[in-house]
Amino acid sequence: MEENYNPFAIEQSAQQQWAVSGIYKAVESTAEKYYCLAMFPYPSGKLHMGHVRNYSIGDVISRYQRMLGKNVMQPMGWDAFGLPAENAAMQHGVHPADWTYSNIDYMREQLKRLGFGYDWDREIATCDPSYYKWEQWFFLKLLEKGMVYKKTAPVNWCPNDMTVLANEQVIDGCCWRCDTPVERKELAQWFLKITAYADELLQSLDTLDGWPDQVKTMQANWIGRSEGVEMDFSVPDMTEPLRIYTTRPDTLMGVTYLAVAAEHPLALKAAQHNPDIATFIADCKMMETSEAAMETMEKRGIDSGLTAAHPITGELVPVWIANFVLMGYGTGAVMSVPAHDQRDYEFAKKYDIAIKQVIFAKTGEGDDCAEQAFTAKGILKNSAPFDGLTSAEAFGKIAEALEKDGKGLRKVNFRLRDWGVSRQRYWGAPIPVIYCDDCGTVPVPEQDLPVELPRDVVLDGSQSPLVAHPTFSKVACPKCAKPARRETDTFDTFMESSWYFARFATPHQTDKMLGVAASSWLPVDHYIGGIEHAILHLLYARFFTKLLRDEGLLTCDEPFKRLLTQGMVLKDGSKMSKSKGNTVDPQSLIEQYGADTVRLFIMFAAPPEQSLEWSDSGVEGAFRFLKRLWRQVYLHVSAGLPSGKLDESTLTGEQKTMRRHIHQAIQKVSDDYSRRYTFNTAIATNMELLNHIAKFEDVTPNGRLIQQEALEAVVLMLTPIVPHICHQLWQELGHQGEVVSQAWPQIDETALTQEELEIVIQVNGKMRAKITVSVTATKEEIQALALADEHVKRFVLDQPLKKVIVVPNKLINIVI
Repeated sequence: MEENYNPFAIEQSAQQQWAVSGIYKAVESTAEKYYCLAMFPYPSGKLHMGHVRNYSIGDVISRYQRMLGKNVMQPMGWDAFGLPAENAAMQHGVHPADWTYSNIDYMREQLKRLGFGYDWDREIATCDPSYYKWEQWFFLKLLEKGMVYKKTAPVNWCPNDMTVLANEQVIDGCCWRCDTPVERKELAQWFLKITAYADELLQSLDTLDGWPDQVKTMQANWIGRSEGVEMDFSVPDMTEPLRIYTTRPDTLMGVTYLAVAAEHPLALKAAQHNPDIATFIADCKMMETSEAAMETMEKRGIDSGLTAAHPITGELVPVWIANFVLMGYGTGAVMSVPAHDQRDYEFAKKYDIAIKQVIFAKTGEGDDCAEQAFTAKGILKNSAPFDGLTSAEAFGKIAEALEKDGKGLRKVNFRLRDWGVSRQRYWGAPIPVIYCDDCGTVPVPEQDLPVELPRDVVLDGSQSPLVAHPTFSKVACPKCAKPARRETDTFDTFMESSWYFARFATPHQTDKMLGVAASSWLPVDHYIGGIEHAILHLLYARFFTKLLRDEGLLTCDEPFKRLLTQGMVLKDGSKMSKSKGNTVDPQSLIEQYGADTVRLFIMFAAPPEQSLEWSDSGVEGAFRFLKRLWRQVYLHVSAGLPSGKLDESTLTGEQKTMRRHIHQAIQKVSDDYSRRYTFNTAIATNMELLNHIAKFEDVTPNGRLIQQEALEAVVLMLTPIVPHICHQLWQELGHQGEVVSQAWPQIDETALTQEELEIVIQVNGKMRAKITVSVTATKEEIQALALADEHVKRFVLDQPLKKVIVVPNKLINIVI
């Protein structure tokens, strides 16, 4: 065995052996399956420390489960479509496909250099036509079932990137990528009916016992189920009434105005003959519509000049156009009750609109509306014929009255909106439909899938390359063969990431989207990724799983049994980013210390769910520990590997203590890996055990066998975290097989049994001695032994004892 630790030679050798043996190739077997998956990366060019942390956590979990005897699948792929590739193409004059695949090649080698145990035979890239073919096929199946539709809708439009943005992608009124001010624009978009699954998506959150409560709460809030009443306010001289939805029908009698969105047909009608209204609507098109922005922005409005009739009293109330009402949410109109809604209150105060209080506190106190809205529920007044009712009673009575008159009905609403999947960009999967003047919207025939992206495109930022392409959109109608137009929008890239985890199970299936193996491997047993994906990606993945189930392609209801959301990697207290200049290049660290040191530090610095503060000294410390581990095994092996069998009947007290340290460590680390997922404390326990080994200098046959047992335990317990050095050390300790395939160490319960305890003796609270007593010793026996101790006698002398306090198994305090 080499005396010095050489991580580069060790890691290269181990990785070569793994590649030759195919140890990480997942095949179906009778063993219990374990599918572990970390969210696949966008191939941006190089791994960053966030990647390293994410994939290290997944690899540690996978390797531990393998050692438990599970049939583990841990695949890797690439979320390869997206706008950055187009931007890079324009900046560097390289085709998005070439840029993407070059990045994939480089990042794949980085992942391999870190020693992650992936089944590379299952690798997929979402930009591969063999992958997105089935996405297109599934979209057409959903179109057949009525789960897909196209409509014109207001969208956030980035004029620089020439594409639609989700509300969450608009930050301070600007595009999240390029900081260009965002505009509101009406566009024809394709939508998936995720709202059809809103109830199930909400209810099945209760089955996700392995998910963080925080994530489930975020999803529940995003889905936003509410029970309320939908009602109509008739508008004079208009055929269509203003329809609103409220969860507080008890406040209906306090309505003093209605508010509609700037894009509402009534607002547009009012703007036709009023330049001020037209200007206001134009201003609204430029505003940010994310929830955070809507919460904090100045609430502005303009009187439309129109009125609407109250559905119960018939009283006419003014209709305002307000920037806080969005056409894409609900009906684009809301009833406003200033006395009982703070936003309505502030708006009414600003524009001098009447405030009518109709809900009062049961106690008669704390319900004054002079300074702010009274938003609590209570007792109705000024609401004849509903006076005296509680808010809960009024909900039912007012709903009944509206239903009786045909002006309203009780309804369950969801905050969730259908998923707009159209994007006006090149580097995405083409939407497989054709538009014919005679036949309308026609699906691309299955035999013509995939609709592939043309390579000969011009990327200059002026418009969508597919729109500008001379031939892409020109196609014959599949029904009538007349000239027709191909759809030039591509799919939102969330489409690809909403089912990739299922494709990993059957990545080479050519005749169908998913083979039968998908139902064998799914659901994913453990999914690892950032909390930033808590809503959109995870919600869409859950939605797609239910769609695939209902198409007969999967049998599970949910995609991920357990979810681990790892914390960020920080440096100097802030998230690592190129713009802040505080990034650390994983590649340079690997070249300096080796992959195992990087993995060890990443896993030791913090529990997975917490943010990790980068520390150069911490990396040095991790490297020193591995050198110390190597040195300890070297010293042991240099003395000759022990032979024979441990004679437990002749063990000394020190030998029993050492074995107890070993098996207490196995017990603790097993719990850290399997239940707590606190890998940092697992490492700390092994460091402590190595300290015990270093102090254990017993060279008797039993002593040498216990040293062997201890070193083997450390190597096995650290294998999931630092597999390369453990691979080599396992062989140096006299074993032939690969350590990654060894069984997890078992606890010897007899070794945990203690016959004696060390008890601390205090006199007036200060430690004066230690004694060893039998574990069965009584308080009286412990007290007698303590008082007989020579050191204790010197402090007690002949002074009378006030009291003696015995803390079982720990200490005795003699008070004089």
